[in-house]
Amino acid sequence: PSDSLFPPPNVAALRLNLARIRHARGYSYDELAARSGVARSTLAYIESGSPNRNPSKAATVGSLTTWYRLSRALDVPLGQLLEPLFDDEGNG
Repeated sequence: PSDSLFPPPNVAALRLNLARIRHARGYSYDELAARSGVARSTLAYIESGSPNRNPSKAATVGSLTTWYRLSRALDVPLGQLLEPLFDDEGNG
C-alpha cells in the first residue's frame, strides 16, 4: 500500500507523551533508566528528538522492546504510551 493512505506517525507527540508521563511519575532519566533497563542516553535521545553527540543525525525513536520496557517501568499500558503516535494531525 502507498504511504499516502496513512497519516504520518506523530513522533513529536510520542516524545511529549513520554516526557509528560515520566514527569508525572517524578522520575528523572536516571530513575527511569534504572527501572526500565533502557540507557539514560537513549531516554534523552528519544525524548529530545535530537542526539547531543551528532545533531545532524536523526535521533532514535526507540525499538518496540524499548517502548515495552518503558511502559512496564512507568506502569502504563503500551497502547496508551504509543497512542499519540497515531494522532492524525502528526507531522512525523
